[in-house]
Amino acid sequence: MEIIRFTTRDKKLSKIAFAIREKVFVIEQKVDPDLEYDEFEDNAQHYLVYLDKNPVATARRRETEKGIKLERFAVLKDYRNKEIGTKLLKFVLKDVIPLSKYIYIHSQINALNFYLRNGFKVKGKMFIEADIEHYFMSYEG
Repeated sequence: MEIIRFTTRDKKLSKIAFAIREKVFVIEQKVDPDLEYDEFEDNAQHYLVYLDKNPVATARRRETEKGIKLERFAVLKDYRNKEIGTKLLKFVLKDVIPLSKYIYIHSQINALNFYLRNGFKVKGKMFIEADIEHYFMSYEG
């Protein structure tokens, strides 16, 4: 498995990552494409996971007024429950923990246990984002 960091200046890698997000969020979860691709793309650090030279997962992180927000974690359906998401999350955390900033995520309800197992804690009540139930979670290590 290989994880690559990139920005949207790399159009080839961006296209690959956006195709994964399209399959996971827009097609599977019916998220409006206008909500999926936002004005923060160019200000984010993006990640792409390759398994046997095939792109299978992606994520991004960006700095906000609150700290570092982890977002857009997407693993293609055929590659879920194979520890790819965990390895990607740990890779991203390894990048952001040294920044000594607050780390948080808006977790979809179906990913809640995944983030709980990986050091995140729920902060507050459930809310709706892109017509999907979410929880605000912060990284507690």
